[in-house]
Amino acid sequence: MGILDRLTGTKHPKEGTAVKPVPELRTALLALNRKTAPWQVREADTGEDCDLVVEWKIVDKAWYNVFSKSKVQSVFKILLKFDPANAEVRALDKEWLVQWNAGVPVLTAQGAAFRGQMNETTYNIAWGFTETSPLGEVIKYRFSTGEMKKPLKEAVTAAGWTYKGIVFGKL
Repeated sequence: MGILDRLTGTKHPKEGTAVKPVPELRTALLALNRKTAPWQVREADTGEDCDLVVEWKIVDKAWYNVFSKSKVQSVFKILLKFDPANAEVRALDKEWLVQWNAGVPVLTAQGAAFRGQMNETTYNIAWGFTETSPLGEVIKYRFSTGEMKKPLKEAVTAAGWTYKGIVFGKL
């Protein structure tokens, strides 16, 4: 692993790991989805110019209140594109600002957007009174890009592929 690999978050499979075909890799990545995670892996929509998208569940019914109450100010996505010729999954991180209007998330690129590789952790603890107890912790959250990236990299390298973080250039 070279210096550029560390800067880009690139991870190579263990030597001798057999390269699995794209359908098996796709299945392994989609299998990372679970109800208890605040992020999801989904098929890319037309126009996203990638194969899969990994993103926070900011509009998911089960997670909406958590994100809303914590006043998350940015949305993070990882765009994944398969490069079978080189057995690489090319990964590009993107971030947008979020504005909350009456508890509804509105995504904007107003004033700031990010493209490249990102490692970020957002956390907050809110205190207040509840019906059953005096002053205490009401909500506590921690959202980390590593929470998404670590299982992605493990699934990609277990399939014999390289997870290649893209900073410059085309996905």
